Amino acid sequence: MTLVYLIAGEASGDVLGARLMTALRARCPGLRFAGVGGARMAELGFESLFPMRELALMGLLEVLPNIRRLARRMDETVADIAARKPDVIVTIDSPGFCLRVAGRVRPLGIPLVHYVAPQHWGWRPGRVKKLAARVDRVLALLPFEPPWFEAHGIGVDFVGHPVLESGVDLGDAAAFRARHGVAADERLVMVMPGSRRTEVSRLLPIFGAALRLLPPGLRAVVPLAGPVEEVVRAGVADWLLAPILLQGVAEKADAFAACEAGLIKSGTSTLEAAVAGLPHLVAYKVNPVTAAIVRRLMQVRFISITNLLAEREVVPEFVQDACTPEILAQGLRALLDGGAMPTQRAWNKVRAGGADYAGNAASQRAGFAEVLARLQPQGLRPSEAAAEAVLRVMLQQVAEER
Repeated sequence: MTLVYLIAGEASGDVLGARLMTALRARCPGLRFAGVGGARMAELGFESLFPMRELALMGLLEVLPNIRRLARRMDETVADIAARKPDVIVTIDSPGFCLRVAGRVRPLGIPLVHYVAPQHWGWRPGRVKKLAARVDRVLALLPFEPPWFEAHGIGVDFVGHPVLESGVDLGDAAAFRARHGVAADERLVMVMPGSRRTEVSRLLPIFGAALRLLPPGLRAVVPLAGPVEEVVRAGVADWLLAPILLQGVAEKADAFAACEAGLIKSGTSTLEAAVAGLPHLVAYKVNPVTAAIVRRLMQVRFISITNLLAEREVVPEFVQDACTPEILAQGLRALLDGGAMPTQRAWNKVRAGGADYAGNAASQRAGFAEVLARLQPQGLRPSEAAAEAVLRVMLQQVAEER
């Protein structure tokens, strides 16, 4: 039986892996799977080589203390691949771990597909040479990525962004409010601090402090991602008004429908909010040393995927020094009151009394529609397009062996 080896290193990759497994099985019911994955993949019978949460680290200073354990896990993964001799390897996002494994198993001659194109176009573009030497194919989520990677000699399939099949636009606001006993005069804000322990530990206190600066009657809704559930629960334990904690995709969709605004960490969550039509602001903060390094290497103007696709600041971004409770509270207040909020770039002028404002709820929703129209491959769901791309790589390998 054909063996597909999957490696996912964080919660979003686990979701991608589960959907890919489902789409592959629909086309080839006899496939077997092995590798590294999380809870969503486990629901489909996947047995992970070790707990995926051990790989969910972010930032230079966060990774360094765990470098020996990560090295051991990498050795285990490489040894497992060598022993199992899978027919294809699909590494899913998490390039720091996945592409190092890819480089080490490359001499085995196993076809290798990397799912989620690394953002080399955004920072440190010189890394693309190593990518070309380690993988046979890249599956891109964003429409502007294939030309960039193909220009560097890498075969790419645009498969569309998986957020399009997340169902977050199908929520029931009334059902959510009734289920959680939300009072008629109570307003809800979606708070999404991330899916990695390090970023949640850094951002959740800032987000909580921002909410405390807003008028009474405002309640947070916070999703619980598997690897960081304990961190989130501990982080909100002292909030004056206990937030609604979410579990499950359907619950999240209902929550998006019930919320009036969002305070969201940069990443896939911002696209989820766009699909759900939820006006929001983007915030992010990392260790100052990591931030200094990233600033020198970045090649793009924005950190939000929505803004990158729109090529303008549809959603206001508040990063590093602008990611403070006071600034975030002012941004949320403007969004909830129907007004516009300042962008980070305008913030110094705002405090001086003369900035242009942008990003109100209506303009955000118009921008969302524009962006989402660019994310859908023709005729297929993203997971189906990814599955067909993986199968093409496998068939090509069979043809070459014959």
